[in-house]
Amino acid sequence: MLPAEFSRTIIEDLYAEALVLADEAREVFDLRTREPDQPAPEEMRIALSIEGLKTTTRIMHVLAWLLNQRAYLSGELSQQQLRQAGPLPADRSSDQHQLAQLPPSTRALIRDTERLHARASRLDADRIKPGESIVGRIHGQLEQAFAAG
Repeated sequence: MLPAEFSRTIIEDLYAEALVLADEAREVFDLRTREPDQPAPEEMRIALSIEGLKTTTRIMHVLAWLLNQRAYLSGELSQQQLRQAGPLPADRSSDQHQLAQLPPSTRALIRDTERLHARASRLDADRIKPGESIVGRIHGQLEQAFAAG
């Protein structure tokens, strides 16, 4: 497991990034704020709805996971409670056909949220499980590396 302060810094940085992305996603995907005199084509509205739902769900999953990590690091959750909260849910990737209907800035926002989820997912996968030692983990990684090569 990473030292607590190092973990805290990473989690806090990801949390700040997730909040910014959540706010940007709200602005981009809130169809109520669109100009009524410039209606979007039907395919674009459908793509906005589909990819908007995936994007906001992705961000909310990351935010919930990060809030649990923050609570654990600050002592508000025990290790048992953190385990019960479960891992970060898997991401549902974007549909390339739907993405093609969206403006480049919206596609960039979606890619940013996918990268954020991937980083959080790597952190979640890299956490030391209860009862596992750092030395044991490194030993296992070395065994896998030499077995594969």
